[in-house]
Amino acid sequence: MSTVTLVGTRLADVGREFVYRGESDDCEGCPYRDQCLNLSTGTRYRITDVRENAQTLECAVHDSGVRAVEVEPASVPANVPSRQAYAGSRASLAGDCPHTDCPSHQYCVPEGADFDEERTIQQVLGEPPHDYCMLDRDLTLVEFAPEE
Repeated sequence: MSTVTLVGTRLADVGREFVYRGESDDCEGCPYRDQCLNLSTGTRYRITDVRENAQTLECAVHDSGVRAVEVEPASVPANVPSRQAYAGSRASLAGDCPHTDCPSHQYCVPEGADFDEERTIQQVLGEPPHDYCMLDRDLTLVEFAPEE
C-alpha cells in the first residue's frame, strides 16, 4: 500500500530508497508538516511514483524544495546468524560491528533494521560479500520483508 509524502526534489526518483529519520528542527512552523511528516521513523521506504504535475514547495530542510511522491515500505538486505536464516522465519541481527571497512558492514548494520527487533525473512540471498567475518560470526545474507 503506497503513501503520498513529500521529499526533496533532488531525491525524488522512482526506485530510490531511504530511511525516514523523522522531524528536523527546521520543520517547526512549516505549513506542509502533515503531508511531509507522515511516515514511520526508522522505516526504509522505496519511491514508487513521482507526481508529475505536482508543484515544488519551499522547504527549510531541502534547498531545492520538496515535491509529492508515492512511497512503500521496502525490504532490508541484512546479514543474520546462519542458524536463523530460513525464508519465512523470524530473525534478528547478530549485533553491532566496528569493522566499517568490511564489505559486509552495510548488511551487518543495515539502515532500516534495529538490533533489538526480530524481522521476517522474505528471502535467503546466500553468502555475504565478505571472505571471512572479523568477529568470527557465521552469517547468511537475507532480505527482511518490508515493515507493515
